[in-house]
Amino acid sequence: MGFDPLEFLETAVETPSHETVEPMRALLCDCLAANGVEPTVHDGGSVLASKGEMDGPHIVLNTHLDTVAPHVPAERDGDVLHGRGSCDAKGPLAAMLAAFLDCEPDRGRLTLAVTPDEELRSHGAAALVPSLDLDGERGDAVIVGEPTGLDVCTAGKGRFEGTVSVEGESAHAAEPHTGTNAITGAAVAIEAIDEFGERSDALSAHPDLGVPTLTPTVVEGGTATNQVPAGCEIVVDRRSVPPETAAGFERDLDDYLRERLGSSVSFTLTERETPFLEAFETSADSGVVKEFQDAGCEPRPFTAATEASYFAREAPTVVFGPGVLADADGPVAHAEREYVRLPEVERAAELLDRVLVSLFRRTGT
Repeated sequence: MGFDPLEFLETAVETPSHETVEPMRALLCDCLAANGVEPTVHDGGSVLASKGEMDGPHIVLNTHLDTVAPHVPAERDGDVLHGRGSCDAKGPLAAMLAAFLDCEPDRGRLTLAVTPDEELRSHGAAALVPSLDLDGERGDAVIVGEPTGLDVCTAGKGRFEGTVSVEGESAHAAEPHTGTNAITGAAVAIEAIDEFGERSDALSAHPDLGVPTLTPTVVEGGTATNQVPAGCEIVVDRRSVPPETAAGFERDLDDYLRERLGSSVSFTLTERETPFLEAFETSADSGVVKEFQDAGCEPRPFTAATEASYFAREAPTVVFGPGVLADADGPVAHAEREYVRLPEVERAAELLDRVLVSLFRRTGT
């Protein structure tokens, strides 16, 4: 009996992977082994499996094992499968697994690379990408599995996070004029943050991704109800577009705030062990994009930040998969009503089959 992507998908969605990916990783490894492919687990926790030899292009199929909390049990309603991870990203994984098992490259190598913590800090991808030996000049390409409604996404915004710190001077709340209220200063800082966002929007619009966004998401300040607060912090979320980098954003926002409000206000990026997910874009002339278009997939940008950011630094990268982030009724991925249409999962596998065959026939991208 051959591999059944829908049966695998139902089992995968029934398998919680929001707190640990161990059961999901075991399921994937067992499935690969049962179908004659010996997987390995990379140092960073990613599952790897390969076919072919390095005598031509290296094509990588990537998606992730983890899901956001809470777990939502699997429930099938006709051709629709509900449950956590059904579209983000176990639906794409099922389609990629079917295409991987079906593909027998005559030349080149096909790698399935499934990472463990895309929804958190991407430790798996950060450790994995340097070891994959990707070279865009050789015709290598990466297909990242996310819910795109079977469109091929050739660009995506990045995501940076950091904190605006406002310094004041504490005093008794009965004599507020003797101190400097950091929360009052934070109100002014938020206005300046908005002004920076409007200014950068005007300067940085991308033809496909549009404008970057800058959003205050958390405000914390004060330690006592009868004391003028000496400090306040504002966490901001930046959705970037090319060519902005994390370091460039940190420098530009910090300089702007200090120029507008003085040395009592500063900005620093959140410390993390892995690089931020920067925006990416892949040329429409790239072979992987052309093959998806020839297969009937519409090109467009992807609205969420993904690990495509890491892979795109090494080789042409696109995002593709069954399911949608949101529909006419509201959010789908990460929502209580998350679902995927099963015929779309099967169609995704068919499209991946076609694209892989064509890519391995190419001499380069």
